[in-house]
Amino acid sequence: MNYAIIAAGEGSRLAQEGVALPKPLVKLNGKEMIRRLIDIFLANDASSISIIVNEQMTQVQEYVSGLKLDVPLNIVVKSTPSSMHSFFELCDFLRDGKFCLTTVDTIFKEDEFSKYIQAFIADKDADGMMAVTDYIDDEKPLYVGVNNDMKITGFLDSCDNCKYISGGIYGLTPKAIKTLEDCLNTGQSRMRNFQRQLVSDKLNLKAFPFAKIVDVDHAEDIIKAEQFLKS
Repeated sequence: MNYAIIAAGEGSRLAQEGVALPKPLVKLNGKEMIRRLIDIFLANDASSISIIVNEQMTQVQEYVSGLKLDVPLNIVVKSTPSSMHSFFELCDFLRDGKFCLTTVDTIFKEDEFSKYIQAFIADKDADGMMAVTDYIDDEKPLYVGVNNDMKITGFLDSCDNCKYISGGIYGLTPKAIKTLEDCLNTGQSRMRNFQRQLVSDKLNLKAFPFAKIVDVDHAEDIIKAEQFLKS
């Protein structure tokens, strides 16, 4: 399985709230967020790990450049206008089979992630498997419609009867890269629009429920994330 991390955001909200380190290097229970993800990926049979970092984050560039891993580590340094564009910059490393992509501030339990990856590998029919959760603590959640077989039927900005929201962990196949390229060619942006297009393109997307996934967007989220991981 190839893995990818989007670590190209500016982390401006954390900086405004007094967090000196760039977001990828913020530590949760003593470990940098980006290192935590890398270690989880390595524990789940990573064939390669690809990371995009923006041009302003020199500390992060130095950190990832100094990593010594037992699998290929691909580093892209580029500032992009959205996570969808960051994904595109990584896609050439992700064309040879199933892959998993996430943002650096997506926090989840390791055991749930392992079950998710195993389920994605085992599902021979799925064009993608997206992490979802019924824990909603997001400023602008993306709701996920599913049928009784957990097939994804839509991604919605608002929904009165949706149980789940997107967890920000994307298990996909190279088939999704064609959709991504089409999105960029038609001037679309934002990952949620890309996900909607996957449904419009009739890709077979499954939802995999996590009990809880949290994002680190604010200083107070660091404490929440640490407590969650200890629980």
